[in-house]
Amino acid sequence: MAKRDSIILQIVTAEKKVEVASLAERLGVSTVTIRKDLDALQAKGLIIREHGYAMLANPNDVSGRLAYHYDEKLLIARRAAELVPDEATIMVESGSCCALLVRVLADTKQNVTVVTNSAFIANYVRDSARVGCVLLGGTYQRDSQVMVGPLVRTCAQEFYVDHLFIGADGWIDGVGFTNADQMRADAVRSMAESAAEVVVLTESEKFDQRGAIPMRLPGKRVSVITDEHVPETWYQSLERSGVAVTLA
Repeated sequence: MAKRDSIILQIVTAEKKVEVASLAERLGVSTVTIRKDLDALQAKGLIIREHGYAMLANPNDVSGRLAYHYDEKLLIARRAAELVPDEATIMVESGSCCALLVRVLADTKQNVTVVTNSAFIANYVRDSARVGCVLLGGTYQRDSQVMVGPLVRTCAQEFYVDHLFIGADGWIDGVGFTNADQMRADAVRSMAESAAEVVVLTESEKFDQRGAIPMRLPGKRVSVITDEHVPETWYQSLERSGVAVTLA
């Protein structure tokens, strides 16, 4: 992402809603240039344009969360894409890093099939003929735009893949990765039954947070791809837990 785009995202995520004229003044460019930048960011689903303003999308859904630490998430997604060869079939759970992974695959790979419970992800790459999506059935959660419930397990059992890519809401030393939502955590467990390895995609700040629901993936090979700012204490905690760490 261009440096000015990154600065715009930092300002908008910090202030939630910003005047276009104010952005132009702060960045030392014309309002015409800023409007072009904002149009490009809106096309990526990162912001929403209103008359004279730029604002974040709904922070409770994936499109709103994409804007936070976008550059770090994109690096994580690109590193994860190295695990996926052309013509592979993978599983992908919801999350902003996961959405960017599928976008990278759509832009760089050929004939990849993505099995997902995320309606957002299926829609996010609908313009690409390089990626096909299989949307698992279930009960639809509006904000997170994912399918949850027992139907997810029933549908996921029809597949077996090398990699399941998931997000996380936090980490607890001695417990593992956590989720903030019980139904989404259960969906992850259901999908993990059909994968040889679970790959967690998350920015390093999540290691200072914790969700209430442990993922609990016993017997599964688990690895994580995160950014280089992960604290050394958490890096050691991950290794003690048998989680392989890759820094993007």
